Amino acid sequence: MTIFLFCIGLVFLIVGAEALVRGASRLAAVLGISPLVIGLTVVAFGTSSPELAVSVKSALSDQASLAMGNVVGSNIFNVLFILGLSALIVPLVVSQQLIRLDVPLMIALSVAVLLLSLDGNLSRMDGILLVTGLIIYIGFLIYQSRKTSAGITGNGSDHLAPDHQTSVNWPKNLGLVVGGLVLLVIGSRWLVESAVAFAQYLGVSELVVGLTIVAAGTSLPEVVTSVIAAIRGERDIAVGNVVGSNIFNLMGVLGLAGIVAPAGIEVSTAVIGFDLPVMIAVALACLPIFFTGATISRQEGLVLLAYYVAYTLYLILAASHHDALPRFSAVMLYFVLPITALTLTLIALREFAGNRKTH
Repeated sequence: MTIFLFCIGLVFLIVGAEALVRGASRLAAVLGISPLVIGLTVVAFGTSSPELAVSVKSALSDQASLAMGNVVGSNIFNVLFILGLSALIVPLVVSQQLIRLDVPLMIALSVAVLLLSLDGNLSRMDGILLVTGLIIYIGFLIYQSRKTSAGITGNGSDHLAPDHQTSVNWPKNLGLVVGGLVLLVIGSRWLVESAVAFAQYLGVSELVVGLTIVAAGTSLPEVVTSVIAAIRGERDIAVGNVVGSNIFNLMGVLGLAGIVAPAGIEVSTAVIGFDLPVMIAVALACLPIFFTGATISRQEGLVLLAYYVAYTLYLILAASHHDALPRFSAVMLYFVLPITALTLTLIALREFAGNRKTH
């Protein structure tokens, strides 16, 4: 039964992601909203629904600290694993809006969550502040996209479908989006439960399972959606899905969990001292990578994947108190991270200098 649920869950994820990407990209044309904005909103928020469900449920069950771990782990996974894997399949094109607005916003929100958490608690007022910010962000994106589309139409473009075609396609495309989201949620749940059962059967500790399979499991919809979008050539949706999911996790998931949690979200010193700074560093690393010709190359995708493997290995070594942990930490802290930081800085400076010369 477990193997059957695993296979069906995987099929649901693939079919659901295909339906979601197809319906969302068509809705973008019908509504006059760019595919990037659809990726940043409908697709991103939809694929983050497992994180939302897990976090709100844990907050209501007086396990609010799980919400923070879920969001931080998912955000790290989204950038390192999903963007890395998608770029390995097809080099991803990055729009200027992401570089100028959405990625800086993701970085600012990551820092803001750390600052709000320094007192060891994300309060109900903090949650209201985050959710309000999300509403303003969504409104701005839709307004900006409709304004741009209106400008294009006013210049004589007839890229939008006729009214008759719009009325015919609207229910079908909306059905694809809703049906795709439902399949993604069900499929991810069955796949995670099956994977946990496999791990327990093989004798892997529950702690390691929680740090790896369950944390990655709630991000499975983002994985499949971004990969399918990359294969289908909807590269704006592939990248926008990841950035939008991270923004939604920080403002929507954490915000709602903070509002419904009776005593707010407790934030441990380990999360403040390690996991939140790692999340900020991963968000910061996006900017120089995105600068390079406004693409994420296969080589950069491989680097992102390698860092996710290193992060996961660190979590497993720390959880098992392995003897290799001090040596591994020393290599990462004093060799790998400084070289990476220097490389990213040089890339950013080179691109900045090149842009100044061209202007």
